[in-house]
Amino acid sequence: MGSGGKIVSADDPVKIRKLSTGVPGFDEILGGGLPEYSFNIIAGSPGGGKTTLAHQVMFANATPERPALYFTVLGEPPIKMLRYQQQFSFFDRTKLNTAVRFINLSEVVLEKDLDAVLTAIVKEVEAANPGIVVVDSFRTVVRKATGGTGEADLQAFVQRLALHLTSWQATTFLIGEYTEGEIRDNPVFTVADGLFWLSQQVERNSIVRKLQIMKLRGQASVPGLHTLRITADGIQTFPRTFGLTGRRKRTHEQRRLSSGITELDSMLGGGIPEGDSLLIAGPSGSGKSVFATQFIAEGLRLGESGIVAIFEERPEEYAGRAETLGMDFETPQQNGKLSILYLRPLDLSVDETMREIIDAVERTGAKRLVIDSLAGFELALAPGFREDFRESLYRMIGALTRTGVTIVSTVELVESFTELALSPYSISFLSDDIIRLRYVEIEGQLRKVLMVVKMRGGNHSKDIREYEITSNGLQIGERLKGYRGLITGVPERLTGGSSDDGEETTSTQDSKE
Repeated sequence: MGSGGKIVSADDPVKIRKLSTGVPGFDEILGGGLPEYSFNIIAGSPGGGKTTLAHQVMFANATPERPALYFTVLGEPPIKMLRYQQQFSFFDRTKLNTAVRFINLSEVVLEKDLDAVLTAIVKEVEAANPGIVVVDSFRTVVRKATGGTGEADLQAFVQRLALHLTSWQATTFLIGEYTEGEIRDNPVFTVADGLFWLSQQVERNSIVRKLQIMKLRGQASVPGLHTLRITADGIQTFPRTFGLTGRRKRTHEQRRLSSGITELDSMLGGGIPEGDSLLIAGPSGSGKSVFATQFIAEGLRLGESGIVAIFEERPEEYAGRAETLGMDFETPQQNGKLSILYLRPLDLSVDETMREIIDAVERTGAKRLVIDSLAGFELALAPGFREDFRESLYRMIGALTRTGVTIVSTVELVESFTELALSPYSISFLSDDIIRLRYVEIEGQLRKVLMVVKMRGGNHSKDIREYEITSNGLQIGERLKGYRGLITGVPERLTGGSSDDGEETTSTQDSKE
């Protein structure tokens, strides 16, 4: 089929091979890569990254034997396009005019009809035997053509173009600026094997880019909107399902990790179960970050690598605060045992955060991870991502625990003296273990108490114990006795019993969350 084409007959089908796009995360979204020899549309609004996506795929796959042909039509001239595209790290100057060739069709489109355009493209394809063909902007061809061409002629043109390019075993990308309302009954989209939609969302002061696979023949792609970011390396995509496949890494005999606080380890039944997600919740100044710092410091003391993801202060400030507690975080950073990630780019997304943390876990072999704090994390997100914060945390915690790392997250609560809140996000179900810190007023003094609220991995202490923050970190005292309603924050002294008589007089059953 086709003039000089190589396509096989229906009686001799070939297995569809996958083409790696060279775009981080994109192959996963596509379901394992792009079907080779497919006819695809890259569409969306201006500034979404359409041209950059096509260039990145092109430079990743073009060779002198199977070059890439990039047809430009009344858009940016090649010299202007290359001026900007060469700033990306994927750009390979040595491939120009050999593996990557630019051809300007503007004159043909302006002066002639669709048949002439098709003839010009086919002529270049037959001469070069390309592996990749890009037409940018195909929308311009369509607009010029529809001035004197009916819809049937346009559809016939698109079908003939697809047939020729597929018969020459070229993977094709037609780039165009479209609105979502133009998708219905558009002959270009009907013929296409794949339709990749790139968009920008402006919300208050933030801009968020998204990618959606609206159509892909022959394989199951990942549905939904995926975050997209353009960096100095080009486009990076963040699949919604990243990290959620595969089994959770757990050994048959789950070991316990020391928190760095002996008394707390006893309350936890021997320490934090390895691979768990622990949430430590409490009001401002209650010692959440101090606890997290001790957890990381204990791991470093035992030779375990650690990662701290922070959103509210810079790494040098975090390391300086650890030093005031007698903990050296500078040396472990220098020798690669500790990574402090300061995650505050503009328009941050949960998917990007997850990707960066998991990359750091794999790079360092970390066993311990601190996220400090969830409130700072939420504020760092672009407004649109805050709406889905709970769902995104579910995906992130699931992905991280599958790596086998033990997570300690801190969350700040506005203290209430009528209930024992655990999280402002209703995400306590995401955590395997929960430690609650709170203030209580006793005899005119504001004192701090902690309790282990939840442990999925086994039994734990039910004691409510007082603690203090010292120059060496959290110091946990004895169980408070002789009071009723400690978890309300306004306890009452029990009458008829002494808090010093050694009997178990504290009751948490009389207090409700």
